[in-house]
Amino acid sequence: MTSLRGKLVRILIANKHLLKGKLKREVIDSSTSIEKLRNDIKTVAEKISKLPRGVKVTTSEFDKFYSEWIIPENCDENKVILYFHGGGFIAGSSEDHRTIVANFAKRCQVKCLVFNYSLAPEKPFPAAIMDSIDIYSWLLEIGYCPKNIMFAGESAGGGLEISTVLMLKEMKIRLPKAIVAISPCADMTCSGKSNTTKKYIDPCIPIGANEIYTDYYTGNHDPKDPIISPIFADFTGICPIMIQVGTDEILLDDSIRLAKKAEEDGVDISIHVWERMFHCFTLLSSILPEADDSMEEICQFISKHLLYNIN
Repeated sequence: MTSLRGKLVRILIANKHLLKGKLKREVIDSSTSIEKLRNDIKTVAEKISKLPRGVKVTTSEFDKFYSEWIIPENCDENKVILYFHGGGFIAGSSEDHRTIVANFAKRCQVKCLVFNYSLAPEKPFPAAIMDSIDIYSWLLEIGYCPKNIMFAGESAGGGLEISTVLMLKEMKIRLPKAIVAISPCADMTCSGKSNTTKKYIDPCIPIGANEIYTDYYTGNHDPKDPIISPIFADFTGICPIMIQVGTDEILLDDSIRLAKKAEEDGVDISIHVWERMFHCFTLLSSILPEADDSMEEICQFISKHLLYNIN
């Protein structure tokens, strides 16, 4: 059963347009200003930009694009989570995800490296994936072992991290230890039934956004390319994956189909579908009981594969 707080937060998110003085929910189409969307995200992030106690942020030494270390007290300096921020492939940055990732890092007691990968439509596929490979390769170059690195990310970042691992496999580069994907976007064809059935139920993703954002990200490439849309990929030999997703998400079928394909290919895959939860609800840990429980599952997964370092 959904908690009372979960119901209240859902109502607030679903009606946020009213707080802006608008009678109807936001609709995204080809005329929507990407720059305005990015600025809106920055504005919201600035309002919740308070870092949790016991976490420090420092700029990394990587020189190709901006990235930053988010380091909780008493963490193991030899282990790291490479965090892939969300934002629909068209927005988001290390700076506006700083508080989100800091809370994640503190809760899991692992330092994170979050980075500003290339954004569409200015830089469509494969720019973001190549950036991800560059910064992962840098981690290897400065001495981190693959067994001491995990990937984590939400929404577009959740899909991007999986695409990155698939590309690393093709390039025969050693893979990270495991993957945590929160509400991943993994189907650029937008062919999942939930894209239609949850269109007016999902309180977080604006109507039309999934189709527009994925089109910008795909560019002139085939959206069925397995690296672009991991639900079509061969997962054989991929590291363990954990997925968290809610029943009321447009991207629900992305997660379910991805998990099914990975399981068919012999991957150690776990997925938890949370009843009546919305897009990326896990990131609201300390606010929602369901998010606290979801984050606890993630921390246990991280401890099992990274901190305790099983095979």
